[in-house]
Amino acid sequence: MSSTGQKTTDAARQATTIDRELPPRERLVRAASRLFYYEGVRAIGVERLIAEAGVTKATFYRHFAAKDDLVVAYLLTKDAYYKEVAEPLAAEHPPAEAIDLIFEAIAEHARERGFRGSPFLNAAAEYPDADHPVRALVTTHRNWIRTLFEDLLIRFGHADPASAAGALLMMYDGAMAAGYLDDSTAAQQTLLNAVRLIRSGS
Repeated sequence: MSSTGQKTTDAARQATTIDRELPPRERLVRAASRLFYYEGVRAIGVERLIAEAGVTKATFYRHFAAKDDLVVAYLLTKDAYYKEVAEPLAAEHPPAEAIDLIFEAIAEHARERGFRGSPFLNAAAEYPDADHPVRALVTTHRNWIRTLFEDLLIRFGHADPASAAGALLMMYDGAMAAGYLDDSTAAQQTLLNAVRLIRSGS
């Protein structure tokens, strides 16, 4: 094995060891995050999750009454991640600059190795029932994005902040899809140009 291959294997073993030291619930959520994002929610069964997390079936059901509860927990971790990125940018920069920086962060995120689009839109595609808890969480996440943009637009005096925020939300969704389906470098410049055009309508 090459030295690069050995390092990759060693890193994977180290990550597995670290995971095994975590509490069972966190191991399950981490396993779900990997599997659901890369392979899809419906494709992954409880037995696979149990095996990946290294827990027993009894432990699984002690923490999650059903797989859908774990899907919600997985999406909550993604929601927290995006908030940890966007909210400090919104708080620490002038509003127009903050909008640009949030979209630059999205564009960079879409260029990361292994990026497969929005975990929220991916999950929504697998849960057609709008009343399902998974869809409710997707809606809550998207409402947070819309409100974040609208507040920033209001702060710098946009003439129609509600409509512009809706347009920026569509750009956010589109950026997630384009980052996965299109050439991410070309999509990045198109995205940033469109965002600046939308937010400049004051």
